[in-house]
Amino acid sequence: MVNSATVGLIFASPWIIGFLLLKLLPIAAALIFSFTNFYMLAPEQTQFVGLSNYLAILRDRAAGASLFGSIGSFLFVVPVEMAASLALAVIVSSARLRNKLVIRTLFFLPSILPAIAILAIVSGVADPRSGWISRYILEPLNLPSAGLAGLFPLVLSLWSVGPTFIILLSAMQSIPTEIVEAARVDGAGPILRLFHITLPMISPAIFFSLVISMTNAFGGVVLLDRGLPFARSQSPMETYISFQMFGLGKLGYASALAWVMFVAVMVVVVGLFRSARRWVYFPEEQDNDEN
Repeated sequence: MVNSATVGLIFASPWIIGFLLLKLLPIAAALIFSFTNFYMLAPEQTQFVGLSNYLAILRDRAAGASLFGSIGSFLFVVPVEMAASLALAVIVSSARLRNKLVIRTLFFLPSILPAIAILAIVSGVADPRSGWISRYILEPLNLPSAGLAGLFPLVLSLWSVGPTFIILLSAMQSIPTEIVEAARVDGAGPILRLFHITLPMISPAIFFSLVISMTNAFGGVVLLDRGLPFARSQSPMETYISFQMFGLGKLGYASALAWVMFVAVMVVVVGLFRSARRWVYFPEEQDNDEN
């Protein structure tokens, strides 16, 4: 008789095979390529160059500018996305709101659209040359549209707030009603209840959403990045990686850039996890400390 562990592995085998072939193998290959001068148009000339690619990054001003562009995008886009998701979750969780299922579905629906469709929609809105913001707002007012491309990350983040909104909404709905009612009886208004009860109680969900949003802000979507031109400090790091890989064919250098970006993301993630001890409320850990 087949045991339960074998049955579990059989059902999990499609994901395991996909992870090994589509994720783990490319990651290992990228690490190997980062120590070579692999040129996609002449793979037969590949040679081992050691740390030359990583040393070249230190002299590459475009790499530094794009990395700071990613950091700037993270500092600007992620707070806006988190604030918008939190505001939507507060509104939808209100007892006075009707048709919550329909509203929740409408807010989440844009997140399941294909990436190419999102790119087409956002391009129609914020494209500096043909977007409707430029044609119907900026041009009639004789305002410059050169910086309109900077709205792409913001529009994309607001367009895909659905998952974060659902996570925060679920966390709010799991707050015991006894706590909220006790605060209301004690005279706490909506603002006090939000900052002293709701936000501390859903802080684990906020922390989880913050980590996911941060990795998305740094990592992006390759398909969308390849649709945008590389513009140094105005472009995130992944756009520069795509430019080096698909534009110049330098797969070895692009792999080194990707690993540098991975290390930068891991540093930020470790910092977030260390800071979580000060502002994230974990009831299970506090119960264990009391016992």
